[in-house]
Amino acid sequence: MPSKEDEALEERLKAALWFAIGKIVDEETLEIGVNATPQFIGALTEMVWAQIESISQDLESFSKHAGRTTIATDDVMLLSRRNEGLQEVLEHHLKTLQPTKPKAATRR
Repeated sequence: MPSKEDEALEERLKAALWFAIGKIVDEETLEIGVNATPQFIGALTEMVWAQIESISQDLESFSKHAGRTTIATDDVMLLSRRNEGLQEVLEHHLKTLQPTKPKAATRR
């Protein structure tokens, strides 16, 4: 059973998520000229929260299966294996993050 402190943290995180999603929805609805109700934003927030919980459990399982206590890049790539578009974006981003090997200095 979660402690009161854990429940309070979860509520703060959900509130922050609701605020962020609300900002994104507001920007997008202004751009396309439609309205979104607070109920829509709340439902979208709950859906995203459920997805975050599911993904976090999968990532924890992958790292535990590999004998690690920390989630690694390989875990995220394994999670994205069924979404080709996401996997391509992540692979591209990973390549930009990897340091390039410096070329060896040449003698003259």
